Amino acid sequence: MAQQPAIEPMHQFLIEKIWQGPVFQLGGLNVDMSITNSVASMLAGALMLMAFFALTARGEIVPNRGQALAESLYNIVDRVLVTPIIGHGGRPYVPYLFTLFCVILVLNLMSVVLSVGHLAGQDWTFAVTSQLAVTATLAVLTFFSILALGFIKHGPKFLGLFWVPGMGIAGGAAMVVIEMISYFVRPVTLAMRLFGNILGGHVVMSLFGSFVIALAIVGLSGGLASLAFIPSVLSFSMIVALSGLELVVAVLQAFVFTALATVYLNEVVNFGHGH
Repeated sequence: MAQQPAIEPMHQFLIEKIWQGPVFQLGGLNVDMSITNSVASMLAGALMLMAFFALTARGEIVPNRGQALAESLYNIVDRVLVTPIIGHGGRPYVPYLFTLFCVILVLNLMSVVLSVGHLAGQDWTFAVTSQLAVTATLAVLTFFSILALGFIKHGPKFLGLFWVPGMGIAGGAAMVVIEMISYFVRPVTLAMRLFGNILGGHVVMSLFGSFVIALAIVGLSGGLASLAFIPSVLSFSMIVALSGLELVVAVLQAFVFTALATVYLNEVVNFGHGH
């Protein structure tokens, strides 16, 4: 009987060098400029985004399909998130939120569409947002940018965000600690939510893909073992269903990440309103 392939669902998340770049020291740290599969995927995503908007930014009164799609993506951020949550005061921050939404959306969709390559044994595909370092960078950058904006706009008064009125001195001091813990845990939840959903989905798809191959090999043995083709086909059907679900999750997680960033930004722009 042929040897069945090992089931290694985590192998697809390994970072591997595809081009050795220069290595130098900066402040006592080794800086490696090599191109990895993660970096290559992010560069590919950035190029696709730039190409898409370069081709669709026509400004025509009657938009074509590409321009209509680009405007729809913009309206998701501008009219669905920023305007209802923040109001017109949030318009200056739409470009950042729109960029954040598009970057996460493209990387998520790439990870789902190109995940077929892993099921076929190819190593050139990579799910960037399944890496905690990437999602944490996006979360920390967003969180501390909003925090810095709060102090720039309101100065020391921004610390009033952590004070709950009507609690007295002792109760208020205790609530300050609780509020600060709740506030500074936000980048952790932002990063973990996106990372966990993408990672979990790809692991499940990889497992079902392994079942398809392993059970098909067993079925080729003939005789009673040929019944293994039935669960193999069922596993393949699950991959098809999960692929559709993962596409929905890819869009939804980009929306949720941007929506939470908009909510956090609202506390800065409309500071003191209803707090």
